[in-house]
Amino acid sequence: MHDQGRVKEAVLFVDDQKSILSYTRSLFENRGLEIMTASSAKEALKLIDEHDVAVVVSDNQMPGMSGIELLTLLKERSPHTVKIMMTGRADLDTTLAAINSGEVFRFVLKPWKDTEMLRAVKDGIRRYRILQSIKREDEFILHSLAQTIELKDACTRGHCDRVATLALLIADRLGIADEVKQEIRYGSWLHDCGKIGVPEAILNAERRLTEEEFAIVKKHPEWGCDVVRKANLSRIVQDIVLSHHERYDGKGYPNGLEGDQISLEAQIVSAADICDALSTDRPYRRGLTREELIITMQDHRGKNLSPRIADTLLDIIIATGWPPQN
Repeated sequence: MHDQGRVKEAVLFVDDQKSILSYTRSLFENRGLEIMTASSAKEALKLIDEHDVAVVVSDNQMPGMSGIELLTLLKERSPHTVKIMMTGRADLDTTLAAINSGEVFRFVLKPWKDTEMLRAVKDGIRRYRILQSIKREDEFILHSLAQTIELKDACTRGHCDRVATLALLIADRLGIADEVKQEIRYGSWLHDCGKIGVPEAILNAERRLTEEEFAIVKKHPEWGCDVVRKANLSRIVQDIVLSHHERYDGKGYPNGLEGDQISLEAQIVSAADICDALSTDRPYRRGLTREELIITMQDHRGKNLSPRIADTLLDIIIATGWPPQN
């Protein structure tokens, strides 16, 4: 987690058991972070009012204000602070509901293993950096963070760049204005940023996912949209991140939009995303050849993709020899 030359981000641990606070402080020593502790929600709120806190890791069952109540307050009080809950099995349903409503980013089940806590905080720091970079509209850092997200999934290295390249080729052929193409580039880089909240064991599974696992993966467009919305990125980028898994025939997710209910920019990035995913090797299948890709894209016409977008994409595949190497 240590980045040479970077200002230390603050991580605040909140628990009424002093022994846990002492242990977590020692666990995160020499990891390039500023570690703070609080033994109550009231004490935590005071620290958050006085400091920029990147990540809060809070127990739920505490005297006075509960962890859920604390993290719910932070949603408005410190919206860029990433919230992680330490929870027992008895509180798991409550915690999962808090994740779905946006109060909690991740949870760590007690008693936790060191590796689980380290990974959760690391993912929290990554999400915080994404929020800060988008807020600054720092294109170089934004691109670097998009590449960092790909490190969670060994199969997707270079995916964001390839999606951006292909999406801009489609946009060029459709005569999209330059200022909108810039938003399509950002949306392409960030379309999967919600996957920072998906456990690596699911992303890297060398098999088809279970229904329960796929239900978690299907949350990533909403989680990602929440990131870019909080960072005040444009409505176009928000639509791309939220809607890149919608389908022209209405059978996509998360909202089952169909036809022109899906923004043109989201349709463009979706087409590029599908094309790159199908032409890339995965643990459970090989990437399609160019000939197979053309046949598959023709089959997607009017289903996953609008006829207009599908035809434009097919023209590009034939004219440019996409994918670059296969």
